Amino acid sequence: MSTNFDIYSAHFGLNERPFSLLPDPDFLYWSAAHKRAYTMLEYGVLTRAPITLITGEVGAGKTTLMQYLLKNLEADLTVGLVSNAHGGRGELLRWVLMVLGQTAESQSDYVTLFAQFQKFLIDEYAQGRRVVLIFDEAQNLSRESLEELRMFTNINSNKDELVQLVLIGQPELRDIISRPDLKQFAQRVAASFHLPNMDADTVHAYVAHRLEAAGTEGNLFSRAATDRIFDVTGGVPRLVNQLCDLSMVYAYTAGDVIIDIKVVDDVLSDGAFFGYSEDTEKEKPDT
Repeated sequence: MSTNFDIYSAHFGLNERPFSLLPDPDFLYWSAAHKRAYTMLEYGVLTRAPITLITGEVGAGKTTLMQYLLKNLEADLTVGLVSNAHGGRGELLRWVLMVLGQTAESQSDYVTLFAQFQKFLIDEYAQGRRVVLIFDEAQNLSRESLEELRMFTNINSNKDELVQLVLIGQPELRDIISRPDLKQFAQRVAASFHLPNMDADTVHAYVAHRLEAAGTEGNLFSRAATDRIFDVTGGVPRLVNQLCDLSMVYAYTAGDVIIDIKVVDDVLSDGAFFGYSEDTEKEKPDT
């Protein structure tokens, strides 16, 4: 079965597909906002912040930043990545033990599991290793789970906390943590950043960067085309990738090597970019 990569790669002189929807640290475009977000991630880890918080809209590049961080962490860290954890008290702890390579017996009660977790942290600390737990899609954590995470940060040895938390999620995560009943949790957040959507200039540079990373020389998209893509997507990287990918398919079909605004508009008028209509664009709030 052919893929978009197989369809147009040779036509545009590509080494690989430039606008895949899968997070890929090798294609990360370091916009000013992404640099600041990554700096805060590093700052949180290096300064042993109890909780580091990174938020952004769906598709803003949070997971890609996280994966880049994972590739560049120091060797003396033990890292557990929990993606989209859910469940009540105790279930989160089982998720955590699992990602740390520990066995959580089904018959074990919460006290036993917590003692096991605490022993693991102390053992790692004795070996000169710090434990960092990263929670992706953290906006799905319940209040009960967030309170449980706060209790994790109370585990310490002398002046050193034995576990650090990194929470990555959508904008509503900040609203959740700002609630009065989570005041104690919020007070543990020592590093945070909200990743905004890209502006028009950044979209143009972002598209050029991904094309260059895939093996092309120069931007195959006209400025008018990238401005149109920005207008339609609001600068959300994942949506930019979708529309660029489809535009390249359309340009290949027409035998074009440059994607101009007409190509983008053809994609939109055909309804190939799912969810787009002129009415929904008119209703879209300013970014």
